[in-house]
Amino acid sequence: MDLTIGVIGFGQRGRLALEAHRPGDGSRVVAVCDPSERSRAEAREAFPEALVTASLDELLGSGVDAVMVFTPDDQHAAVAIPALEAGIAVFCEKPMAISIDDCDRMLAVAHRTGSRLYVGHNMRHMPVVSLMRRLIREGRIGEVKAVWCRHFVGHGGDYYFKDWHADRSKSVGLLLQKGAHDIDVIHWLAGGYSTRVQAIGSLSVYGDIADRRDRSGERMRDWFSLDNWPPTAAEGLNPVVDVEDISQVNMVLGNGVLASYQQCHFTPDYWRNYTVIGTEGRIENLGDESGAEVRLWNRRHQGAAPADETFIVPEGEGGHGGADAILVAEFLSFVRGGGVTETSPVAARNAVAAGIVATASIRGDGGALPVPPLDPELVAYFDAGQPQRESV
Repeated sequence: MDLTIGVIGFGQRGRLALEAHRPGDGSRVVAVCDPSERSRAEAREAFPEALVTASLDELLGSGVDAVMVFTPDDQHAAVAIPALEAGIAVFCEKPMAISIDDCDRMLAVAHRTGSRLYVGHNMRHMPVVSLMRRLIREGRIGEVKAVWCRHFVGHGGDYYFKDWHADRSKSVGLLLQKGAHDIDVIHWLAGGYSTRVQAIGSLSVYGDIADRRDRSGERMRDWFSLDNWPPTAAEGLNPVVDVEDISQVNMVLGNGVLASYQQCHFTPDYWRNYTVIGTEGRIENLGDESGAEVRLWNRRHQGAAPADETFIVPEGEGGHGGADAILVAEFLSFVRGGGVTETSPVAARNAVAAGIVATASIRGDGGALPVPPLDPELVAYFDAGQPQRESV
């Protein structure tokens, strides 16, 4: 019998729900909730047989097995927690929430109720990341001691400065909203979580642009164009623009690994470059899509040298190099049978925590700040795969 899926929020990222709609093949979307008439109309077109409503209570009362939360970030906790309280499994898009307290509340409710919680960090399934993690786990560079990431966010002006993302009251900042992906990958490749972070950043370009307007009812695909260049000529920015467009973070992980993350939203190119340095070599990706290269150096050289080995990032079908389809398949399998998954609610929370504390460092004096740890009881529960309790 198919799992029945409800979708909460059918905007830009809500299209991921199409990966879960496989009638007769294990799962089907039977309900969609969104306050926007445009989104509801698009949902009726995508899922003609589904209940489409503006009422969260109506969706949660419809008997669905699981929900997928694709609302704006500041609403994640507000809709995920009632779903968990109702005994419904939850897929929550990243970042998990925009406060550490909300993340911890979500984890505590999932633990108390036994409702399964999954956070959509799809980059753990991206072929480039999977390849780099495999090389690390095989011991090809020895013990990891440092991870560096440069993220050239060439679409930043269109993706993040023309809607709610640009307003810190709704996103905190892009070290959280955008950086949660990369911070999670850094933690995963390094095998630890940030315990102390220090950051600097500024609103260097988009804050000086006076062309602003309310884009309520619009979507990013309505205004996105590669012709929107240079960044200083951007038009129609969000009325509120108070998040940084360039940031640099240093991280000390609990296992002693040192990491750094740089994010810039006005570059001409759009990709990530990870460098992982171990006691016996290093790896680095050149490109992050199918066909890109991961290069490995594990011999001593006189100076700059070609890689000792080069690995091609494999092809993947669908969004994010095939990661989206794998992500949804893992979630559906988890709803059915539970168990440990490649993604991790604990890791998702710790990525949020590191991003929030780093943002506080930027907006303070740039000093190093501690990242608050998660309750060890919750860590143990989620790391064990959220085991179901025996009824008494």
